[in-house]
Amino acid sequence: MITNGPQLIAYADRFGGSIAGLTQLLNGPLAGVFDGVHILPFFTPFDGVDAGFDPQDHARVDPRLGDWSDVSSLARSELIAADVIVNHMSAESSRFADVVARGDQSPWASMFLTLSSIFPNGVTEEDLARIYRPRPGLPFTAMKLGGVKRLVWTTFNPQQVDLDIRAAATWDYLTEVIDALTSAGVGLLRIDAAGYAGKEAGTDCFMTASTYAFMTRLADHIHSRGAKMLLEVHGHYRSQLELAAKMDYVYDFALPPLVIHALTTGDLAPLAAWLDCRPTNVVTVLDTHDGIGIIDAGPLDGQPGLLTPAQIDELVIGIHSRSRGSLQATGAAASNLDLYQVNCTFYDALGRDDARYLLARLIQLFLPGIPQVYYVGLLAGVNDLDLLAETGSGRDINRHRYEACEIEQALTLPVVRAQLAALRLRRDHPAFAGAFRSSFDGTVGDFTWAQGEEAVSLSFDAADTSFQVRVRQGGAWRVVLTQETLRGSA
Repeated sequence: MITNGPQLIAYADRFGGSIAGLTQLLNGPLAGVFDGVHILPFFTPFDGVDAGFDPQDHARVDPRLGDWSDVSSLARSELIAADVIVNHMSAESSRFADVVARGDQSPWASMFLTLSSIFPNGVTEEDLARIYRPRPGLPFTAMKLGGVKRLVWTTFNPQQVDLDIRAAATWDYLTEVIDALTSAGVGLLRIDAAGYAGKEAGTDCFMTASTYAFMTRLADHIHSRGAKMLLEVHGHYRSQLELAAKMDYVYDFALPPLVIHALTTGDLAPLAAWLDCRPTNVVTVLDTHDGIGIIDAGPLDGQPGLLTPAQIDELVIGIHSRSRGSLQATGAAASNLDLYQVNCTFYDALGRDDARYLLARLIQLFLPGIPQVYYVGLLAGVNDLDLLAETGSGRDINRHRYEACEIEQALTLPVVRAQLAALRLRRDHPAFAGAFRSSFDGTVGDFTWAQGEEAVSLSFDAADTSFQVRVRQGGAWRVVLTQETLRGSA
């Protein structure tokens, strides 16, 4: 069953070393902290060009991490979320290798998109310029299929070949993946890069009518397997409102930039405006394996955003000025350039300020929705400049590989201990199953949850990042966490 309790986001190989190692952490030092875990791609191979988001075999656990029995074992104690990568598969997959060898004679040929798949009657300059892509350039790679040179659709990189969702073979493949995951007890399926799946001529090939229809079809199959669906779509905040009305869960990707803006400028107005219209069937994050999303709070295609262009610029410049190395990991400096993110840990984005960072986490935990906490953020991780230098991939700055001794040491840090206490409160206190109320007065905010006589509240001042977490028991309020408590335990 999916609850509103907090969930962890982690790579099994980078946090525990394997699925069994991750399970040991959740049952050991992190016992009682989370209600679930999003295990980032553990498929074969987990260490491809995009850290597992380029599976060769999406229905098989990489044997270096374990097997399906390890997933099932963890599912008995934790809700598991896992990725269904609908837009593409690895160019090294056996299916695509057969298409490379045999071209249109391959039984898998219909699965993979080429330029002519979407534009059978030819393409114009206007058609090509209209295509939305998260990186510069056109989303095509010249490859030989059956000895014939073709332009293969590769939205993200040449090693990730896009799928044609119209093909029966694609549907059979994706349902095979879904059935493997749900058979192992996975209860929440995250649909990765969902917005790019339905390409249509005459559109920008992003969140098209066919995309919506396909997501509905996927949801029906997922529901038939007893699971729920979480859509991953970066875009204008209004698109999340539309998606939330139709789907089980969407991400609140607008929250991270709004929190950084509030806690670095003292301006709570954009956050307050978002809470006035924000859906509640959301998964909240601060940072993820993809860094810190920015586009979701800003203007897009002529639509005003929650933050103005000037505020977005100030936000990004501020992150780079406070952090160490994020500038060299973001934009043209990063081999995996994305237009909608800053590659940086959230702790570094806030200048490694413990009180400000803890307040950011508290704001996340007190808002309606399901809070997910990225493993690097849980341990107040800093930018991994060594890994960035090793791989040249901008996202790796926020994908540290933790050794057991590093985890043990990080769990002793005051800011980490305070986060764990806040997460346990969010998970266990009955008031979080009740009614939520928020109020703002200048730089001061107040969030309260109440159910009967039980209540919890967060009061904070964005200007000086002071805060109080209080719990009401027997009609009396008791303070359980403040910034002074954090500093006093340092």
